[in-house]
Amino acid sequence: MTDLSDLTPAAWPARAAAAWPALPLLVALALWGYAIRHTDVSALDDFGLVSALHPTFWAGLVVLTAGFWFTVRDPRRPGVWSFAYVLGLLVMERATQALLYPTPLYAWAWKHDAVIDHLLTSGGLQSADQLGDMAVYDQWPGFFAAQAALVRLLGVDNAAMYMAWWPLVSSVLLLLPLLLIYRTYTEDRRLVWTAVWLFCVGNWVGQDYFSPQSVAFALHLGVIAVVLRRYGRSGGRRGRQGQAVWTVLLSVLVTAIVVSHQLTPGMLVVTLAALALTRRHRDWVPVVTTVVIFLAWCFTAALPFLSAALPEMIRSVGDVGANVETGYGATPTGTGAVATSWAARLLSGSVLLLALAGVLRQRVLRHRALPLLLVAAAPLPMFVASSYGSEMIFRVLMFMMPGAAFFAAAALLPEVRTPAADARARKTADPSPATSARRRRIPLPSLPPLRYGVWLPLLVLLAGTLAFVPSYSGKDRVNYFPPQEVALVEQLFGQAPDDSMVVAANRNYPLAYEQYWRVDHYWFLDDDRRHVDEIVRDPAAVLARDMAAVEAPARAYFLLTQGQVANSEMNGQLDKTQLDRIRRSVASSPRFQLVAENDAGVLYILGPAS
Repeated sequence: MTDLSDLTPAAWPARAAAAWPALPLLVALALWGYAIRHTDVSALDDFGLVSALHPTFWAGLVVLTAGFWFTVRDPRRPGVWSFAYVLGLLVMERATQALLYPTPLYAWAWKHDAVIDHLLTSGGLQSADQLGDMAVYDQWPGFFAAQAALVRLLGVDNAAMYMAWWPLVSSVLLLLPLLLIYRTYTEDRRLVWTAVWLFCVGNWVGQDYFSPQSVAFALHLGVIAVVLRRYGRSGGRRGRQGQAVWTVLLSVLVTAIVVSHQLTPGMLVVTLAALALTRRHRDWVPVVTTVVIFLAWCFTAALPFLSAALPEMIRSVGDVGANVETGYGATPTGTGAVATSWAARLLSGSVLLLALAGVLRQRVLRHRALPLLLVAAAPLPMFVASSYGSEMIFRVLMFMMPGAAFFAAAALLPEVRTPAADARARKTADPSPATSARRRRIPLPSLPPLRYGVWLPLLVLLAGTLAFVPSYSGKDRVNYFPPQEVALVEQLFGQAPDDSMVVAANRNYPLAYEQYWRVDHYWFLDDDRRHVDEIVRDPAAVLARDMAAVEAPARAYFLLTQGQVANSEMNGQLDKTQLDRIRRSVASSPRFQLVAENDAGVLYILGPAS
């Protein structure tokens, strides 16, 4: 232990100056902790978490961003401080919901938990004859099989025990490949960490939740990092043995991607092909390896799904307008939904515009980091290939973000350094002891002068950081399911006999796919609009007719929950008045019997006579 009394008086200010970045970081986390304790999420409005957060949360983000900016701009500060600030940002961004909500977010996360439960229950993969449309998950089982093994290893009941924390875990997993990619083109810590920060605030599309995409995206960046660092002209050893090792690693990463997700291998192929067209990365081994593994899986395990989906996939090729349009049931409706949608668009547009400015402003990066520019642009042709369930525009944006964030960061900084420039600077540096002593001296912190180069970029960075919150959490009224809603659905599946059918407005409720291998589902808002209008005109009669085909001992259930209402209202389907009309009609009909009811929804069963 160091005896502080032995330190010279001059050492005290130096120690304090070295540790000053800890102060804003600790203040920001303290404000965040206070906000968590004083935020009530029991009655979310159309602005989601944005309007529910305590004001100290926003103050904490401001302090964190300012502390990061003044820390990262100082070349004398160790990179560990920037890393600490980025971790603080990820905690405030991705752990807030896990701490505030008593149940996991996202209906799709609950769906993936059901797939894992099926693997644990059945003990193996099954075909479309046994599972119908849900067999697609058994044809890309990588993520689900790994999670099933993790559930057994941890000794928990199901993945719902930890999947609320998955956004934080999956976001932290991205840091290593991002750092490897960025450090390929610069050793300037300011540029590297500012790019990482911008990526974290620009990646709002929500694919970090408990999903195959979250892991496949991290593996995708891992492949890009290996290719950029080991398959370029300056990519280390070029011997056959060295390249064989990296090709084996590449094959393992690509295989994990291919067996886990449908879209990511396609994104990876176009990205690697774009890199192979440059002189610096004209090595076709990564492309050929990826294509061979991808096609091998498509023509074996995934062939049943692709055979059925191929005609629709062919029709969508070249139809860019249809591939980028959202369509019925996916259009933001209402003040809150529209405002958060525009916040997300402005955030993405700002990052892309900053990236363009960085390309134009930093000439040395324009040439040095050309492959990273191709990584950012390569996903764009996917607009021509498919709509991917009206989500292609969001996926393209996500895959563009690693490259775009790098050049956006370059626009916020003065002239950046590259490895070549750093080498020249080291050769001309003064090696005298006096100079070395001056370099070791840590000056006291001081506020930079009021000038364009410091304060305007800080305001831009702060605006992007604050805009992330509505972009990422603005639809939490749709994505959050209170414990009462979970309990209602659990009661349904606890009593439903085999071959029963659950009828609901849409699939936005927890456990929507629970026991899908023995219980059928019908979401009437997925039907064409004419049938939906018919249900609205005479709800009980039409629903009873649609449910009458279920034969005893199976039963037909009608479920309406607050998650379905929120999704229908905020995405341009039926409004609350129309859904209340359906609920009242079913409640007053002698054909239906009430099974359960609470503040989060109702559950009815179709009577035997019907």
